[in-house]
Amino acid sequence: MRVAVVHDWLYVIGGAEQVLREILQCYPGADVFTLFDLLRPEDRKKLGFEKSHTSFLQKMPMLGKHHRKYLPLMPLAIEQFDLSGYDLVISSSCAVARGVLTGPDQLHVSYVHSPMRYAWDLQHVYLKESGYDAGVKSLIARTILHRMRMWDVRTAHGPDAIFTNSQFVARRVKKIYGRDARVIYPPVNLSNRDAILPVSDHFLAASRLVPYKRIEPIIRAFNMMPDLKLVVAGDGPEAERLKKLAGPNVTFTGFVSDKRLRDLMASARAFVFAAEEDFGIIPVEAQSEGAPVLALGRGGVRESVLGTGPHPTGMFFDAPDPQSIADCVRSFVASEHGISRLDCRQRAALFSAERFRRQFVSAVNEELAQFQANGQGRAPSRLIA
Repeated sequence: MRVAVVHDWLYVIGGAEQVLREILQCYPGADVFTLFDLLRPEDRKKLGFEKSHTSFLQKMPMLGKHHRKYLPLMPLAIEQFDLSGYDLVISSSCAVARGVLTGPDQLHVSYVHSPMRYAWDLQHVYLKESGYDAGVKSLIARTILHRMRMWDVRTAHGPDAIFTNSQFVARRVKKIYGRDARVIYPPVNLSNRDAILPVSDHFLAASRLVPYKRIEPIIRAFNMMPDLKLVVAGDGPEAERLKKLAGPNVTFTGFVSDKRLRDLMASARAFVFAAEEDFGIIPVEAQSEGAPVLALGRGGVRESVLGTGPHPTGMFFDAPDPQSIADCVRSFVASEHGISRLDCRQRAALFSAERFRRQFVSAVNEELAQFQANGQGRAPSRLIA
């Protein structure tokens, strides 16, 4: 059985690329197709392949810094891949990979990380943060996104099956595309510690310092609580502005290595997370290190963090504003010993890479069996054990 794996683009290794790596672990002989590939050879090797097939976008100038400006060309580019020689096509999509062209005798399963949020429910936020909320540039951007939405809906029925990373995204898929999606939670790099570290006196927030990660209201919340310490790990365009508004109880580490970040998680009183994410890998990583999570009660984090029940692993606040965050932190401090760090680690273990591979292969095999039972496919295909 010939397998093709289609990924939107490759220029950094993030959560979507962790999913790609595990898919390639399931199908090690698969060919990789992507709009453009700017990874170093050693990074490709980490993901499980040496060479990818790229589109005409690969030759476009200033691709690394300005690839989003080529958004209008991406639907055309993804449709140019000739996948006619493959029995199974797996797309890993947060933008356009799901729109590859396949025939009636090819099984196409798509792991949808999310519909294009900047073209749908987050359009207004995207336009404002990009400076395109008024004027001629705004009109052009809105026209492009309108056309992207039309293409997105038109291609929504291309895949034979859709998998996704949370019930939250499954609801978005249903609302936008009118299709049911099977939830397979993404793989998370869990802690490899044998023992729980002693707890320090700091709370931790960690992410790229950009507006939608909502680090600012976390900092403002701790400005209201000068007796509590906050460590902010990460770097980004918001760094200098955030440092200026932070009180003396807030410390910035800048970019840190993965090992250092894990140490900060393992020793933190709690991890504070105010973004609304489709799944949210970093809160699971924090739990795997034993840290309770104090999070905005929206999005995929509601599925990975237990806020109630006999074995809670965190607490939720209702709004991403300083007062709501401060109230949640104070509530946590008052009942801190009611959350077991061992329970946090055990909760995170449910999101392992091994579990993802097992569930993903099982789901694909079910789709293959159904596909063949319906008389589709060019030849009986071997199921993967």
